[in-house]
Amino acid sequence: MGTAETTLQLTLSERQTADFEMIGNGGFAPLEGPMGSADWKRSVEEMRLSGGGYWPIPITLATDLECSEGDVIAISSDEGESLGRLNVSEIFERDVELEAEKVYGTTDDAHPGVAAIREEGARCVAGTYEVDTLPGHEDAFMRRYLTPAESKAEFEKRGWKRIVAFQTRNPIHRAHEYLTKAALETCDGLFIHPLIGKTKEGDIPADVRMHCYEALLEDYYPQDRVILGVLPAKMHYAGPREAILHAVVRRNYGCTHFIVGRDHAGVGDYYGTYDAQKIFDEIDLDELGIEPLMFEHSFWCNACEGMASGKTCPHGGDEHVFLSGTKVREMLGNGERPPIEFSRTEVADILIEAYEQDPRLK
Repeated sequence: MGTAETTLQLTLSERQTADFEMIGNGGFAPLEGPMGSADWKRSVEEMRLSGGGYWPIPITLATDLECSEGDVIAISSDEGESLGRLNVSEIFERDVELEAEKVYGTTDDAHPGVAAIREEGARCVAGTYEVDTLPGHEDAFMRRYLTPAESKAEFEKRGWKRIVAFQTRNPIHRAHEYLTKAALETCDGLFIHPLIGKTKEGDIPADVRMHCYEALLEDYYPQDRVILGVLPAKMHYAGPREAILHAVVRRNYGCTHFIVGRDHAGVGDYYGTYDAQKIFDEIDLDELGIEPLMFEHSFWCNACEGMASGKTCPHGGDEHVFLSGTKVREMLGNGERPPIEFSRTEVADILIEAYEQDPRLK
């Protein structure tokens, strides 16, 4: 489509900028722009697009900008970068309460995903994006940035046929290391794909996490079997539905398998511990195009003298080393090192320094 003249301007929010990037780089294929009412409705009610294919969370553009169908809107990022244009095909009102109930399983404002869509509002503009450029990122991210086309090319270059993806928004501790290596035992390659988009207050900042990942990969993973990328998407904290979205996205990046662990994409007590695994029982995996690998909660067992899970360890909980995220943050904030059975020394050092110096963690 050729470039059209426009006088309409829209600066996206941080969350909307992440959606633009995921659409523009191919991570949200087959979406070509923010959803219209038909896609929104079927995504909310059936976890599908109007034309078929799984899509469990609506990707919409809520705005009060006065515009009409057929208009072309110049799009800028939340930081003011000129990104491209939106060709408007529809303007509609979404049912925010229905979306909250169906997608997030709650209408509680304390849920960050529900709070976000309520803040955005009901009026949505749909259409297709013309992408001139993708949003910029810090160098720490850009040196690891791969588009779906680039990751597929890299997998092919390495001769990988079975590629397992690991989604994370936290530093990798010993339990994560254990399950990624267990998955790697049956796959050719591991794609560690941390999310660097908008997370919630209190999460470890993305740049600190990248430092942790790189330190861990340098000493504890085979370099020729692992690729570290970055996912510029936002978190929805939609639990089970987001696990499916994360799988769809990793399929688009060329992965054949996807790790689904304990409380995947959850927040608070809104979802059951393994709800994000159970939802795949409702999914046609052949149609989905990527296979979930289910892992139980893992831990260090003093009696086993190693990492284990409920599937492999016969011992009681008094032998297990498990720390909640709250407890770990409390320890780091006090300059205390989590036990080696929970976190590698190199990772703990990075986190302690970050807690001492980074005002985002105060």
